[in-house]
Amino acid sequence: MPSFPISPTFAAMKQYALKRLAGMIPLLLGITIISFGMMHLSPGEPSVVGQNFDPKVSSQDIERLRSFYGLDKPLYEQYFSWLQRLVVLDFGNSFSSDNRPVLDKITERIPVTLWINVLAMAVILLLAVPIGVVSAVRKDSWLDRSLTVFVFLAFAIPSFWLGLLLMMALGVNIQLLPISGMHDYGWQQLPWFEQQLDLLKHLILPVFISAIGGLAGMSRFMRTGMLDVIRSDYITTARAMGVPERSIHYRLALKNALLPMITLLGLSIPGLIGGSVIVEQLFSIPGMGLLFFEAVLSRDYPLVMGITVIGAVLTLLGNLVADLAYAWADPRIRQ
Repeated sequence: MPSFPISPTFAAMKQYALKRLAGMIPLLLGITIISFGMMHLSPGEPSVVGQNFDPKVSSQDIERLRSFYGLDKPLYEQYFSWLQRLVVLDFGNSFSSDNRPVLDKITERIPVTLWINVLAMAVILLLAVPIGVVSAVRKDSWLDRSLTVFVFLAFAIPSFWLGLLLMMALGVNIQLLPISGMHDYGWQQLPWFEQQLDLLKHLILPVFISAIGGLAGMSRFMRTGMLDVIRSDYITTARAMGVPERSIHYRLALKNALLPMITLLGLSIPGLIGGSVIVEQLFSIPGMGLLFFEAVLSRDYPLVMGITVIGAVLTLLGNLVADLAYAWADPRIRQ
């Protein structure tokens, strides 16, 4: 069989990826230790939450519940017991009344959260890059000033307040878009195309609210990066050689201006996942954010830790993809 030579770029990228994967393990372990400790040190336990208003519950009943949940053991024993199960992807059972496996509850909810975050990221990419480039190319023009005003307004307006305004305006007053859930009542009886259209209508407002803050920040970073590249010496040389301005902006400068955006996209993933708690609570979307909120209120420790680990893994993988893309674009990073 003929052997194909491995290019130096591929070998360097492979070595860089392995190093980054190895570095993710202690980082994930540290995240679990901090999260586990903070969760158990917070006031309230599953054995007492909801029992304070029931006079029939005695202290012996609470102690039996603590023993049943394993909360009577030292904190380090609880952590290592949980960590041993985590190695085999066993997140345990929820402390809620259904006592279902944590992994089953997460796998039911996580596709919704991922869809919202992926669509929000796509909206950010499709809009932030053109806005930043146009603002940089037409610096100090009326268009640049108008986009700057829009960006600062998007930064200043709280997402939950904007969501309430849009729900009132588009959902209640003119009834253009739905304001809660993922489907209308009886959507199962609709044809396939109308089902997808119904889902799209329910996603418009949540995706917009999830993307508006990131869109404002990314567009400003893109504008700043584009201005820095335009002032570079090689751009001045290209102008002196008679290269058209359009080619300078959209062929020479744009590629290098996109490099910081790659890293910023990876860093924005935690914000999107964290922000989904607000969006899902606001629009009553049965996603991982709403599940996490309910688990924290009920002190459902296995469910909170399961969602924390899944969110941390997704965040680390997003940052890894961003770092690999940056290393592929800039050979200096691979060194």
